[in-house]
Amino acid sequence: MLDKEKFHVLNYVKKEEYTGSMEGMRYMLRKKSAGEETKLEVIIWPEPFGYGKTPEEKKQRMEFPFSEEGLGQAVDWMNGQHETQERYRKL
Repeated sequence: MLDKEKFHVLNYVKKEEYTGSMEGMRYMLRKKSAGEETKLEVIIWPEPFGYGKTPEEKKQRMEFPFSEEGLGQAVDWMNGQHETQERYRKL
């Protein structure tokens, strides 16, 4: 599980996409601007492939406020998806 108390990547995401993996699940966090509003977009997909080689239908996306609170919500969502979806568990 990702520990939101130790997951401080918001300053990094302001400039670059942040990618990682957790026990069968890969993820990407990135800044998404729509007009004047800025969101934190989170994309998750099953291993073994990276973002570019994974078919779009295997990816899940969710948006959160671009803030520390939104980052905490994103971590909770990723942990929840990892726990509830068998495709993210290693065999």
